[in-house]
Amino acid sequence: MRLLLSTIATLTLAVPLSGGAARADDCANAQDQATMNECAGKDFHAADKKLNDAYKQIEGRLKDDAAGKKLLIDAQRAWVAFRDAECKFQGGPPATAGTIYSMVVANCQTSLTNDRLKDFQTYLNCPEGELNCPVPAP
Repeated sequence: MRLLLSTIATLTLAVPLSGGAARADDCANAQDQATMNECAGKDFHAADKKLNDAYKQIEGRLKDDAAGKKLLIDAQRAWVAFRDAECKFQGGPPATAGTIYSMVVANCQTSLTNDRLKDFQTYLNCPEGELNCPVPAP
């Protein structure tokens, strides 16, 4: 009996989640705020993954430079704090922003993350001998 109740509870919880996944797959045609919020979050997570991949590449190039690696870590922590604070500011007080708040914050985070990714890509592609580049060539 417990197994049957557990299975029913699992199916009951899974159905709404799978519906949300189906909605998020059609982000170009999002028709409601919940779907737009979900899609904005999905965009942010994709941008954040790309940023983390680039960060790992930079970190790898700095593996023999403890001071440079510490500067990278400090800069990235400060940047993440700035990004999150800036996006909360752009979103306004959550209580007054309503259901659009999470979409505004996620869109801001995506935009700033993509800007930071461009910086990282520049660092990863600096010409050898470039004095303004904090990341050594491969």
